[in-house]
Amino acid sequence: MQDESAAKAALLSVYPEADEQLKRYVDILADRGIEWGLLGPREGDKLWGRHVANSLALVDVIPEGVNVADVGSGAGLPGVPLAIVRPDLDLYLLEPMQRRAEFLELAVEELDLGARVRVLRVRAEDYSPGPDDPETFDVVTCRAVAPLGRLLGWTASLFFPDGELVALKGQSAEAEIEKAAKVLRSHRARAEVLELAGPGGVEGTRAIRVRSF
Repeated sequence: MQDESAAKAALLSVYPEADEQLKRYVDILADRGIEWGLLGPREGDKLWGRHVANSLALVDVIPEGVNVADVGSGAGLPGVPLAIVRPDLDLYLLEPMQRRAEFLELAVEELDLGARVRVLRVRAEDYSPGPDDPETFDVVTCRAVAPLGRLLGWTASLFFPDGELVALKGQSAEAEIEKAAKVLRSHRARAEVLELAGPGGVEGTRAIRVRSF
């Protein structure tokens, strides 16, 4: 993993217009995020090089001007960093746990993202759109939520038939696709592994993208 100070400098050099918001968000994670138990205490020295960098690796994967549901958003990863650097996106942060939803609401308010980001305290499978909400989403994202087969069971109704799921994964991506083959067939969907470069030369990551046939 890249040195934390080097990762911070690299990311901020790529997104200079968003540097203050990104720094403020990392401060929120380092303080309230750890204090409230959304991140482990050992994650404090990995916020730029692992958590923010992983989230921003999705920047070039998501089309312009779409709506995005970040499922099991937790501390707001990857949804909040994406909202900060992609002002063309409308983000919905879906989080069923009260403390995490409260954390997200405070973060969105403090980062002045409320015009484009909504926090919904709901499980993905229970999502019911309000009058101004989309029936389905163009893109569904998630990070460290569940294996692909289970994840599809929770999220399929959020993006089928015209959207896509982009789930951040590690080395288990291929194995998860293989194990989820039956679920993928039942949804008439295909999955592929994406090798994602990190912004500014920061260490990249991997994702699984699922689309219908």
